[in-house]
Amino acid sequence: MTPIFTVPVSLAERSYEITIRAGLLEKLGSELKHRAVKGKVAVVTDRRVARHYLRTVSDTIKRYGIEPVPIILAPGERSKTLKTVESVLDVLARHRFERSSVLLALGGGVVGDVAGFAASIYQRGMSYIQVPTTLVAQVDSSVGGKTGVDHRLGKNLIGSFFQPRAVLIDPLVLRTLPTREWVAGLAEVIKYGIIADESFFSYLQRYMPDLLNQVPKVVSTVVKRSCEIKAEVVSMDERESDRRRILNYGHTIGHALEALGGYQSLVHGEAVGIGLVQEADLACFQGWCSNEVVERIRRIVKAAGLKDQMPRWASSKIWKAMLHDKKVSEGRVIGVWPSRIGEVRMAPLEEQVFNRWYAASQTT
Repeated sequence: MTPIFTVPVSLAERSYEITIRAGLLEKLGSELKHRAVKGKVAVVTDRRVARHYLRTVSDTIKRYGIEPVPIILAPGERSKTLKTVESVLDVLARHRFERSSVLLALGGGVVGDVAGFAASIYQRGMSYIQVPTTLVAQVDSSVGGKTGVDHRLGKNLIGSFFQPRAVLIDPLVLRTLPTREWVAGLAEVIKYGIIADESFFSYLQRYMPDLLNQVPKVVSTVVKRSCEIKAEVVSMDERESDRRRILNYGHTIGHALEALGGYQSLVHGEAVGIGLVQEADLACFQGWCSNEVVERIRRIVKAAGLKDQMPRWASSKIWKAMLHDKKVSEGRVIGVWPSRIGEVRMAPLEEQVFNRWYAASQTT
């Protein structure tokens, strides 16, 4: 019998469950019926995911009397715009969806962010369900209710906190991920070990070869533990006022590198992987962790097949990109810095410190 894992996200009246089950996608109709979904369902996806899974999803929900209305986006970060959100809203309005209707986000982080944001503002809020199909989405972006789009001056600058009704995860869909996307997703998994669970970090060190080969038991274990950590953090701090900020580890530098590369030269996880190492090195430079911590992080990032070195951009250019990030508070860059594996601290980063560190790191 296929094991079913459930992870609660406890947020009072906004609470929901994450369900993890191999083969879940083929049983999606019964999952939706179990949650009292009926009538029309908007299925927001992208062309790549649609090619693999839209027919499966449509067929299974039709068997339960649910009518799918596909909304197919262009794949990639460049679809995370207000214009794309408007196109989703156009379909919802044209098909006369109501506030009581349901939207299904079938795809990776971009689809989930766009669909969730559209759901949050259509008729002041309609229900949506996340069905993530990438590793990044399954372990990170589908959980916690952060939705939104990019602005030309920065990533995720426009959005809302809006919790899904449920998150339904089928680890088997990860088999159709391109290798680059699969490897990139491992950065978010590694992050969880660094910020919250040294034993999980050690598990990843031990089983990284199996994880790279997508051994089913290891993949399910990793997805489940990642979701547990994310759910615990979100339940303590839904709107990122304090504790939840630890989830940004690796993203201060990572988001800047993404933006400087025009969201093309580095995919999200690749940029975060570099950020994991470089932000640890910055913490070491400031005396907040040992070099041993930096090297442990560097070794696991490289073992996952991710890059660990900064592209050679001018420090002023990187700093400027960091200032456009949504994590900036009162004009200051607020970073997350490891003290040891499993524990991090939050503190502002001064431009002079960053420049001195960057100059030193580029000479080694």
